Amino acid sequence: MAKASATLAYPDRFYAAVSYLGLDGSVPSSVKQLSSKFSNDTALLLHALHKQATVGPCNVPKPSAWNPAEQSKWRSWQGLGAMPSIEAMRHFVKILEEGDPSWYPNPTNSAPEPAIDVQISQSTKAEPSVENGGSFGETMTTATEDGRLMETQDKDVVLENPNTISVYNQWTAPFTLGQPPKARYEHGAAVIQDKMYMYGGNHNGRYLGDLHVLDLKNWTWSRVETKVVTESQETSSPATLTHCAGHSLIPWDNKLLSIGGHAKDPSESILVKVFDLHTCTWSILKTDGKPPISRGGQSVTLVGKKLVIFGGQDVNKSLLNDLHLLDLDTMTWDEIDAVGSPPSPRSDHAAAVHAERHLLIFGGGSHTNCFSDLHVLDLQTMEWSRHAQQGEAPTPRAGHAGVTIGENWFIVGGGDNKSGACETVVLNMSTLAWSVLTSVQGGVPLASEGLSLVVSSYNGEDVIVAFGGYNGRYNNEVNVLKPSHKSSLKSKIMEASPVRDSVSAVNNATTRDIESEIGVSQESKVREIVMDNVNSGSKVEGKSERIITSLRSEKEELEASLSKEKIQTLQLKEELTETETRSAELYKELHSVRSQLAAEQSRCFKLEVEVAEVRQKLQTMETLEKELELLHRQRAVASEQAAVNMNGKRQSSGGVWGWLAGTPPPKT
Repeated sequence: MAKASATLAYPDRFYAAVSYLGLDGSVPSSVKQLSSKFSNDTALLLHALHKQATVGPCNVPKPSAWNPAEQSKWRSWQGLGAMPSIEAMRHFVKILEEGDPSWYPNPTNSAPEPAIDVQISQSTKAEPSVENGGSFGETMTTATEDGRLMETQDKDVVLENPNTISVYNQWTAPFTLGQPPKARYEHGAAVIQDKMYMYGGNHNGRYLGDLHVLDLKNWTWSRVETKVVTESQETSSPATLTHCAGHSLIPWDNKLLSIGGHAKDPSESILVKVFDLHTCTWSILKTDGKPPISRGGQSVTLVGKKLVIFGGQDVNKSLLNDLHLLDLDTMTWDEIDAVGSPPSPRSDHAAAVHAERHLLIFGGGSHTNCFSDLHVLDLQTMEWSRHAQQGEAPTPRAGHAGVTIGENWFIVGGGDNKSGACETVVLNMSTLAWSVLTSVQGGVPLASEGLSLVVSSYNGEDVIVAFGGYNGRYNNEVNVLKPSHKSSLKSKIMEASPVRDSVSAVNNATTRDIESEIGVSQESKVREIVMDNVNSGSKVEGKSERIITSLRSEKEELEASLSKEKIQTLQLKEELTETETRSAELYKELHSVRSQLAAEQSRCFKLEVEVAEVRQKLQTMETLEKELELLHRQRAVASEQAAVNMNGKRQSSGGVWGWLAGTPPPKT
């Protein structure tokens, strides 16, 4: 049994949000009006989600170019594609809740809530072994009076009390004591000394700031009364820090570090809050360097004594894909400019570190899409790479959670804007091979977004503890899974293409893994033989011979499979060698082309310089021609003037000489 939310359900909650923003026609509405409460990008997104929820996908023609405002609204609506109406409603309300948590007067969490039945399904069927009329019980799921799920019997074990976790690779709901926290999602959780600490989160659009602890030995909840220490206070006084959601909670040196998160009044840069378990006090961590901008939905991974922060969403709803390091020894921030192709900007993804060398990023979402890609960052060379995923690749999702146990990375929950992810998937971080460990029915808390996931130990074995989440209603249930030591053998390695990254990943799956699988299989069969001998009595010899014959046949098949795997490994190594050789040749060709390009660029530069010089000379020649033409004109004018003067002198001198000679002057 699981409790259902007592808050206003969809689509009524969506229409209440629309009415609150005045988009129902009660008052004149526009993107400009939304921009008065939200940023321009958020206002456009809200307008598009409202259209998608009430009208459907955008089928109207693109507006004219002279109207940029209508074009922006059209592009935002068009970008939502074929998103279902109910998902558009959920995103619309979620954005409003994050931007204006006080928009809706929600009922208290203490009100009684109706109950609905949910049942966890099994990914593998229990096959009872029947001997002499007896059988081992199949795994069964029953509902207790308080509405919690409980596994009662398994093929190999019987549940002795409600909190005995005896079933491997199955989710169970332990019976908890004490007052559980308010239902929420996007909270933070961490384990220190067999206690799970849970801080903050979001409930009905309101950010929370309470701190609770679950004792994993007796499954008892209790609330921690905290205090805040500021720089001006020598002694702590009762107070609360800014409530937040979408933050990361990291255990460190018997303390809790809360990094980032969305808040009602966010700071400009990311804050690191520290909770001291001994004094039960919160304080702000003093850091040097340039801290990242404030954000939520980022991933924070502890690698040695450094925190690696990637991605998230800032206060303006802009998605990020930057990379930052915080050295916990020097308390200094450092922004990393990694090479290669980084993941696209995203939030609500999952991150893990393998062998203190590689940072893995999986999934996440943008404003309209969810991702299922896997990216790897080499923390020594700071180079991004994207690897081919082997096995049963997970569906796209965001809001999921993950923990690592040994070589395995367990991913739980999340959603893809259509439905919650029901499968609990496992990635072998050495072979990069996916497998499905178990699955649940849709609508249960494990198929939620924003749930938390931690790993601890119970009776000497590793267990995974999930809490909270949102899948149309807020949850505060605890679910536990005990992974089997065989779970890493379920990865199905598919045939790899001759790509450098995928070939190197497959080569890591050594023949020792296959041989260990053979040994485990034989050991399991031998254990069944012993149990059959105990139950069968006089019939043990004949059945043992048949089982031994069957084992030999299986052994031959496994040996043949091992031979094929060895041959395939040799072929992949040869293909890898050819690929590396081809890559080296291509690199040489690329270097040669770059040299030729540099020479051509130098030649082009020289030609441009010569052309500029010729243009300058042409301009000089034009100037000289104009001056020469002006001189010619002046010379012509001077010549004409000289001729006129000469004629006048001749006339005047002819008259004087004629008079002297006695020649009369000409008649006029």
